Parts: sequence; C-alpha cells; structure tokens
Amino acid sequence: LFMVMATQNPIEQEGTYPLPEAQMDRFLMHVLVDYPDEAAEGRIIRLVRGEEGTKGDGEDVPPIAQDVVFAAREEIHRVAVSEAVEKYVVDLVFATRYPGRYDEKLESWIHVGGSPRASIALDKCARVNAWLEGRDHVLPEDVRAIVHGVLRHRLKLSYDASADGVSANDVIDTLLQKVAVA
Repeated sequence: LFMVMATQNPIEQEGTYPLPEAQMDRFLMHVLVDYPDEAAEGRIIRLVRGEEGTKGDGEDVPPIAQDVVFAAREEIHRVAVSEAVEKYVVDLVFATRYPGRYDEKLESWIHVGGSPRASIALDKCARVNAWLEGRDHVLPEDVRAIVHGVLRHRLKLSYDASADGVSANDVIDTLLQKVAVA
C-alpha cells in the first residue's frame, strides 16, 4: 500500500520550481482545498495546542486496516464502465489534444493536452465516485464530478488563454459543453 500526497501554495512560489508536465501528469488529481470555516479553524487551533483529541471524547478514529483498503479497491475495480461512458472519457481527453475539432477558442487556449494517463485517471476516479455514491456502474455524471480535479494540472494553457484570463477550470467547463456523451 503506497500513496503520496503533496501540497502546493498557490500564492507564494518564490524559491521553488514548477514541476515539468511529465511529473505533474503522475499525480492522479489536483484538488483545490479552500480555507476552513470558523468552527473548523477553531478546532485546528485547539488540535495544534493539544487540547483536542486527548480528552477521550470518542472522536479518535482508528487507522483503516490494509485488508479493508484492499477490499475497497477490489470493489472499485468491479464498478462497470459502459462503452458509452468509456468513449466519453476518451473523447474528453482527445478534445484536450485536438481542441480544434471542437472549438476555435479551445484550440487557441490549449498548448498541451492530456496524455493517456489522463484517460486512465478519469476512468479510475469516475469508478471511485460511482462506488462512493453506492452504484456498481459509472454514469456520465461521475466523470463530470471529477474531471476538473483530474485534468486541471494536466493542461498546459497557451499565452492566449492567459491573455484572455482563462483558467484550466474555464477550459474544462468549455470542454464539458462541447464534448457530447456518446
């Protein structure tokens, strides 16, 4: 069992170097985490002070056993993906590589699109989403629910996108409008 998580400060990057596309592509998702609400931030302060989690308040969560993780993996592998949903996944990623087939603006905004790893990640994450929703099959909604997290770090946008104030999320929103479900 092996997993790596990394954080990235979106504001301050002085003294750091951006990862090359090939390394970014190896991250399954790029999840945006917002600031905590007031109650959560207060709890964070108390946790750091050592005032929470040591009172025996019943909130101690035991670690998940490896066999439970492996069983969940097996269940997720059994989540069915129809040919139509598989085609939708492939079409979304292909649209990042060949955006001119879908829209002139997309073509001007995308400098480098997703690799085959993007398709693999979309498929994997859509199956996880379906499993978390209690289904044994993937719906197009599962793909749409996770596509931003899977693609946002895999797209290299052009100068035109930057000049137009277009973000990776904006590009993905446009892709979702232009690429039809098979």
